[in-house]
Amino acid sequence: MRREEDSEWTRRAPAPGSPPRVLVIGAGMAGLATGCYAQMSGMRTRIFEKHVLPGGCCTAWSRDGYLFDYCIEWLIGTAEGNDAHQVWRELGALDGKTVTNFELFNKVTDETGRSVVFYNDPDRLQAHLLEVSPADARQIRAFCRDLRRFTEIELYPFLTAPALRTVRERAATLRTVLPAFRLFWRTAATPMHRFADRFEDPLLRKAFRNIFFQDPEGFPLLPYLFNMAAAHHGNAGFPQGGSLGLARSVEERYTGLGGTVSYRARAERILVENDRAIGLELRGGRRYYAEHVVSACDGHTTVHGLLGGKYTGPRVDKLYDELLEAPGTLFPAVVSAFVGIDGPLPEEDAHSTTYLLAAEEGARLPGALQNSLVVQLRSRYCDGFAPPGRSVVHCTYFSDYAHWAELRRTDRRRYREEKRRVAAFVRDFLTRRWRECAGRIELVDVATPATTRRYTGNHNGSILAWKAFSDADDIAADLVGKDRMRLPGLAGFSMAGQWVGMGGLIRAASTGRFAVQYLCAELGLPFRAQESTGGEPWHPGRLGRLPQLDRWYAEERRDS
Repeated sequence: MRREEDSEWTRRAPAPGSPPRVLVIGAGMAGLATGCYAQMSGMRTRIFEKHVLPGGCCTAWSRDGYLFDYCIEWLIGTAEGNDAHQVWRELGALDGKTVTNFELFNKVTDETGRSVVFYNDPDRLQAHLLEVSPADARQIRAFCRDLRRFTEIELYPFLTAPALRTVRERAATLRTVLPAFRLFWRTAATPMHRFADRFEDPLLRKAFRNIFFQDPEGFPLLPYLFNMAAAHHGNAGFPQGGSLGLARSVEERYTGLGGTVSYRARAERILVENDRAIGLELRGGRRYYAEHVVSACDGHTTVHGLLGGKYTGPRVDKLYDELLEAPGTLFPAVVSAFVGIDGPLPEEDAHSTTYLLAAEEGARLPGALQNSLVVQLRSRYCDGFAPPGRSVVHCTYFSDYAHWAELRRTDRRRYREEKRRVAAFVRDFLTRRWRECAGRIELVDVATPATTRRYTGNHNGSILAWKAFSDADDIAADLVGKDRMRLPGLAGFSMAGQWVGMGGLIRAASTGRFAVQYLCAELGLPFRAQESTGGEPWHPGRLGRLPQLDRWYAEERRDS
């Protein structure tokens, strides 16, 4: 940034008659969305990001010509005609891109080789499940009947902040909810594990728990039905360019609106004067000032790090102290192993399969929380993830953050050994199942929960933050709806992101929209949101210089 542009942010008082200045901490999806909507609404913004890339967990990195896409498995809002899609259109996230849709959500294969395929189409799913287990016909028909009902409902309340919804908007929501109230209530009150335990077939008892690749534990039926119904309508597809492509598109939209992102800029503390946020201080001591500050990074870091724990209340304490370490409140951390293969992948395999492992085999996966391994054929999701004639596979499993964090902190040699154990397990596992791939695996790149923590700051390496339908859900809803994403006793400050509005990319983006709506209401400014006018067709060159991704993960690869 030119010195004269920088000076606008380093002086305490704004220029007379100038628009309000807003500083945003974090260039993840929530921070970028906050910047976009603030720019559209006539404010001046600047985003500070400690990393060299946008997106936070919505990212990718490269190695030897392969691109390892880390985040998106499905994206709500890829089909037209709903609020989620409108948000992505406003943010330019899907500009010039194709979308890949799959006919199935996931496949689950048990230790004996039996499989069940979770097709998105209710009729096809029902026919398949009845073939797998005719004895479970009643339970199967009940699930597929509910899935059909969900395919008829579209409820995506992502446009207006809860406290600002008009009577007309609330009435429109009620018109959607009331006819299906009993369906929503029943499926939200029925835990999936209880529903799955009713099946006679042992495969179905396990498989239904793993529709979302691994068992999130504690989820009711509702989110499974909602997401499968969305996928049936093409509204949960995979966008061209993947995770980093999505982040780059929103970054382009933001800079096109006049915003600026400063990378390698780690915020050390939020500057407060007379209980009002007035700016922030970066590592190294440089200070920047604004009339409003939005933190779109890790919630605990914001409350207890950047603000020193001075602005809390019962809800904030409950969420960022008590529940943060409570069992079952955070979405589990993940170990990722990306596999580069010389040649094609087996044609008969599904794009995504959860393999249920025998207890002895599962014990060989370091830090594993469940006896299962998810194998996704990423080359089928999008072109450009592998060099010509090669393929890339993404293997994941839920893992204990403490296991990896302690090793990395106290014993780097053992940390490296554990990563090598993951790589060896994956090589052996894939070679046994795909004998044609023997000798063709070129590399395995492993990222641990400690990696996620290191590069994103996410507490305990959790990619999706708070687990939906946990004790944190209602408290987070109150932070957004009742507290308007503010902290008690602190003016000039807002929070955004999944540590406030729950996990998922569309939720993260919508919190940026909500934060700006609340700010506009406070300042008396009209909130404006315009759809992007599109652009040239997407191409991999828009991801940026991939060698910098190699430097980003240089230390992690040395550990491997």
